[in-house]
Amino acid sequence: MRISAFVLRIIRQILRDKRTLALILFAPLLILTMLWLVFDNSDYKPKVGVVYEQSAQKSDSLSSEFKDFKNQNDADKSLKDGDLDGYLLSGPHPKIVLEGSDPSRNRAVLKEIQDAMPVFQPMSASKLPVEYVYGSKDMGQFDSFGPVLLGFFCFFFVFLISGVSFLRERTSGTLERLLASPIKIWEMVISYVIGFGIFMIIQASLLSLYAIYVLDMMMTGSFFNVLIIILLLSLTALTLGILLSAFARNELQMMQFIPLVIVPQIFFSGLFNLDAISDWLSWIGPITPLYYAAQALKDVMIKGYSFTDILTPVLVLTGFSLVFILLNIFALNKYRKTS
Repeated sequence: MRISAFVLRIIRQILRDKRTLALILFAPLLILTMLWLVFDNSDYKPKVGVVYEQSAQKSDSLSSEFKDFKNQNDADKSLKDGDLDGYLLSGPHPKIVLEGSDPSRNRAVLKEIQDAMPVFQPMSASKLPVEYVYGSKDMGQFDSFGPVLLGFFCFFFVFLISGVSFLRERTSGTLERLLASPIKIWEMVISYVIGFGIFMIIQASLLSLYAIYVLDMMMTGSFFNVLIIILLLSLTALTLGILLSAFARNELQMMQFIPLVIVPQIFFSGLFNLDAISDWLSWIGPITPLYYAAQALKDVMIKGYSFTDILTPVLVLTGFSLVFILLNIFALNKYRKTS
């Protein structure tokens, strides 16, 4: 009898909490669907080209599979623009040139060329010299995924800590007392950003230093540029965490934002091959902060891009933070009116 009463109380409690009910029923379906959408189309077809030097004879059998280039400069430009994963230079001094930033793509390109090599007989693909525009043959999967994971962990922990900490300000009554004081809403938001920002800078610096100099993550660009990206991403996570905490009544509801806000960003951050994702789903990545931060980190750490090369993602991340700060001011203004 006592057990049945206890069970009924739990059932009524969950039914009254619509967010928890939605989390239990629909969040796993959402994540499972995203996994299916990402991995069901994971048969990546590498973009391979072939450069025919003047003395080389063009092969008709390759023209439908490989993109033809008139000269090596055009092929190199396509590689750097991301339109090509690798190409085969035919002629008296044949070689394979790979974009190099993703080991799985490198292997796919080499396999494509190996399969097509009979038309270039008596050459053998395994005997051809291989050049890398970025990275090297010793580059591992962790070097490829590392920049994305670095950005993700910074984003996740800053989002979680800032959201829960700000929520406690509300549940403990501290926020209510602050709102009763003459302090302006924007001053309160900026104060929170600066206060949390100090620890955010320490965390971002520590994590970046540890990943690069202790875990020996590939680093060909400037550490200062990595730090700028991480700090901007952390600022975005900080302001987003504070914003969403305004809509949560307790820590459990704050956690419920994770499968809705954090998990989808993982799928579209570059950790998985975005070229294999369905076209109708690919619009999600460009509206998430982690997408820009992960790409910028890969560009700096693997490709050695300068600050001017990553200016666009830097501006986008700054824009995300400013928008979230403005939304925070509007969201907190609601509590002042009701207090």
